[in-house]
Amino acid sequence: MEIVKCEGVGKVYGKGENQVRALDGIDLSIEKGEFAAVMGASGSGKSTLLHILGTVDRPTQGRVLVEGTDISGMKGRAAALFRRRKVGLVYQFYNLIPTLTVKKNILMPLLLDKRKPNQEYFDQIVSSLGIEDKLEFLPGQISGGQQQRAAIARALIYRPAILLADEPTGNLDRRNSEEIIALLKRTSRDLKQTILMVTHDEKIALEADRILVMEDGRIISDRKQG
Repeated sequence: MEIVKCEGVGKVYGKGENQVRALDGIDLSIEKGEFAAVMGASGSGKSTLLHILGTVDRPTQGRVLVEGTDISGMKGRAAALFRRRKVGLVYQFYNLIPTLTVKKNILMPLLLDKRKPNQEYFDQIVSSLGIEDKLEFLPGQISGGQQQRAAIARALIYRPAILLADEPTGNLDRRNSEEIIALLKRTSRDLKQTILMVTHDEKIALEADRILVMEDGRIISDRKQG
């Protein structure tokens, strides 16, 4: 089942002599449960692609569909609601609310919609991420690796169509990085979660099912692992 489809997606910033083409005719299809890594030098367009898929930015041209919904022109409240309900976002910096417990941080997307969590699914997530004993702690009371696990749990709580991870291990040491990637792989396998991850680390990218390489706003390589 196709979860993400990009058709001729382009993105231009600025005008005239200051114009920058960040994306140049991206065609891309990602299937349900696929774990794909995007690599490329700074300025290659990988973060722009991630932001467009997450409705944080909009394409200048082309079409983007997530679970069959055209998100290309979404903005304002519509984009925010779609992002909260259909897109899980994980960043290098964990973006947890420091005054809320780990549990409330994880449940925040549901609380904003006044929805009750599925307790069985919640227990499954926190158990698989190994933070079931940290739920009543504040973010500042746990390690960086544990904070990133909480951020991943928050991204998964709504059962998003796609999880977008932007350098999720960039702020972690090697051991924690390897553990986070192993958890993402398990999430993709066990929960059939579709994941698109941006990374500069080739060793981490090699853990994904598929590696996309970008250059000058284009996908120049697309290969599946194993």
